[in-house]
Amino acid sequence: MPHQSNGIILIDKPAGISSAKVVAIVKKALKVRKAGHTGTLDPFATGLLICCLNNATKIADFLIKDKKGYEAVLHLGIETDTEDITGKIIATCDKIDFSDKEINSVFKNFKGKIEQIPPAYSALKHKGVPLYKLARQGTPVKKPARTIIISDISILNINLPEIHFKVWCSAGTYIRTLASDIGKKLGCGGHLKSLRRMQIGRFSVNDSIKLDKIEKLSLTKQNDDILLDKIISMTDALPDIPAFFADEMQTKRIKNGCILTGHDFHYDDNAFGNGNAKILDNQNNIIAIVKYNNKDNIYKYNAVFN
Repeated sequence: MPHQSNGIILIDKPAGISSAKVVAIVKKALKVRKAGHTGTLDPFATGLLICCLNNATKIADFLIKDKKGYEAVLHLGIETDTEDITGKIIATCDKIDFSDKEINSVFKNFKGKIEQIPPAYSALKHKGVPLYKLARQGTPVKKPARTIIISDISILNINLPEIHFKVWCSAGTYIRTLASDIGKKLGCGGHLKSLRRMQIGRFSVNDSIKLDKIEKLSLTKQNDDILLDKIISMTDALPDIPAFFADEMQTKRIKNGCILTGHDFHYDDNAFGNGNAKILDNQNNIIAIVKYNNKDNIYKYNAVFN
């Protein structure tokens, strides 16, 4: 496998392994210099994990902001300290004989902009220390509520005490906290029993590759083309960012870090709004991501690629 490969690869993460471990396995299997991901899945969760390879680690921040789609199972009547199946039971309730109408009514309350308090067991940091470490030490820290957006939430199946549902949400949403909050709203408490990420932006778990398959394919050099075919170029990884095309002279100036102005690339508010733009060379390779500064008529470099 060529170690210079730049792009993203869609992995179907199995249960029982951390996202960091998945990245380490992918990095070793594909023999790349650098690798990262665009949003953690808890060890018990499965589904889509986007791994960024080599130069593509610089575009992770642009992919992290994408909406995400999940399928999840809420188990009513049992609360845990982590809000999911991995935690210690802290409360139980036998009264869970809700009608479908009652359950649907509560679920509807969680659609749209809502306030969510991040869980004590999370990778968020307090004074540089991850919250889960503080919680394990017996000194949990409660972070202030954050505004998140639930674009869509719908019930797939009710088989009490379990409710199978799907949700589309903004980045930074904790599905286990959502499940716990729904349980509290019903009055019986609950925890997240299972979680599978189905979608990140335009990317679907249906187009991903199993982690064990990557490992098996990487053992034989003849499979390099199969693995290369699974890597999505950086240009294609950012389909929603508008593009400028640079000629040879402009490409050379960009790679040398020269200042770009509105004379280099005409900025069209209607096409670009206030967002980023990617600059492509004559081979359709992404060479930079820039943002226009209207006041100074220059482009600020967000990332430059070799």
